[in-house]
Amino acid sequence: MIDPKAQTIKASDLFVKALEAEGVEQIFAVPGEENLDLVESLRTSSIKLILTRHEQGAGFMAATYGRLTGKPGVCMVTLGPGATNLTTPAAYAHLGGFPLIMITGQKPIKTSKQGQFQIIDIVNLFNPICKMSKQIVHGNTIPSLVREAFRLASEERPGAVLLELPEDIAEEPCDAPVIEPHARHYAEAGDVAISDAVDLIMKAKMPLILVGAGANRKNARSAISEFIDATGIPFFCTQMGKGVVDERSELFLGTAALSDNDYVHCAINRADLIINFGHDVVEKPPFFMEAGGKKVIHVNYKSAQVDQVYFPQIEVVGDLAASVTKLKTALDGRVKCDTSYFEKVHAEIEGHLAEGIDDARFPVTPQRFVADTRKAMGDKDIIALDNGIYKIWYARNYKAYEPNTVLLDNALATMGAGLPSAMAAAALHPDRRVMAICGDGGFMMNSQELETAIRMKLNLVVLVLNDSSYGMIRWKQAASGFEDWGLEFENPDFVKYAESYGATGHRITATDDLLPTFEKAFEAGGVHLIDLPVDYSENQKVLIDELAEKACLI
Repeated sequence: MIDPKAQTIKASDLFVKALEAEGVEQIFAVPGEENLDLVESLRTSSIKLILTRHEQGAGFMAATYGRLTGKPGVCMVTLGPGATNLTTPAAYAHLGGFPLIMITGQKPIKTSKQGQFQIIDIVNLFNPICKMSKQIVHGNTIPSLVREAFRLASEERPGAVLLELPEDIAEEPCDAPVIEPHARHYAEAGDVAISDAVDLIMKAKMPLILVGAGANRKNARSAISEFIDATGIPFFCTQMGKGVVDERSELFLGTAALSDNDYVHCAINRADLIINFGHDVVEKPPFFMEAGGKKVIHVNYKSAQVDQVYFPQIEVVGDLAASVTKLKTALDGRVKCDTSYFEKVHAEIEGHLAEGIDDARFPVTPQRFVADTRKAMGDKDIIALDNGIYKIWYARNYKAYEPNTVLLDNALATMGAGLPSAMAAAALHPDRRVMAICGDGGFMMNSQELETAIRMKLNLVVLVLNDSSYGMIRWKQAASGFEDWGLEFENPDFVKYAESYGATGHRITATDDLLPTFEKAFEAGGVHLIDLPVDYSENQKVLIDELAEKACLI
């Protein structure tokens, strides 16, 4: 019972105060009637309410805010269909390691006159894809649940948390104080683990470093770059590890965009030791481990999840940057490795990636549109990729120079996230160029968020790669030896579509117009959509035929 003499506050007001204490600046939302008390409480708060046009848009934007800041992004939706539309963003954050808080509404739980109308057990539905999923049953539990939600969402490994606030709980009086957040520090890896790792590195003749997604989540760039410079060990990265270390380095071998049989795997297969900085099995495997094969050292915030393709022999668990620095200090410049073979592979890969960058064919080939994108973007500018065959091309061919400048999802690998992710990046970094890169299939899944982007007054270029089909699946279809059938569709006029929202539309009709159009759009500011017809015949030639015929250097 609440002491009638104590100062009381409405539960929804207390919820907002708890969010303010956590430093929440905006909430992405598609509210329903069950959220109206919370909406009213937000009206007089410091938190900005950003309406999106679909719950997925709200979830993807909040997850990307978390990905880029390290602080949980927050989204709010209603019960039933509103909440179920958040399952994909929840899984996106869960597998990708993005801190996300989802607030959902619910009908009154103490008394109800609507039977089971719109009621689904959302809490249990989200349990498998959340670090915590809870219904709030009393207003006084709000401060502790909010604090715990933010703690769980942000600590390694980050992920999604759901809090369900029923309508009658939101309006009840309560008197619990807000709990202020506290600083949290990760412990350093133990001396024994460091010693064991050093011994293995010293014995290796041809070690390689793998940089994974975990290194992009925290500020590990300096530590890893210094380790590579001090040891001279070549490195490669996973798709979600791009940019942690400047990929212009002579020691960079490439991105493992495929799991096997790419040029970079010539080096991986020859290596006798892989040192993994920030990788786990959630990402598509960058290589396959085999029993009795090469040794692997796992350096990460958490211990390795053992899988058939990943079972490291040594684990260095603790703060990633601190662990890498401690390893570098313990090695004390004593690493002696043979990099001659890796240097040959590096030269081979550089030559391969240079092919086709000036290809004048129209429709535009992947090598050309990736090269033109790289020319248009500065070191710290951001590309946000949706999911399709072009993601492999960008992962392999587009060099990243800074952390979190290539936003792609190689964990859930969902379509529809590219545009909302770019919007979150553009809102956070108005001083940088930001480009959403989407296939025509993925773009149409959340294209309505163009209106949100315009309402937010974002500066954003949306590149729509138009092949009137589900190109990734057609590539897999061809690789499997099946007939090219069943995966083509018709598109709207993307220029008119963009203009109907108030954006500026551009249609590329000549390959040499692409780069100037990028420049024109970025210089003008605002939201621009570029309809780019693409020729994916290179998928078969480069990603199937040439890789099948490739012979690793002896």
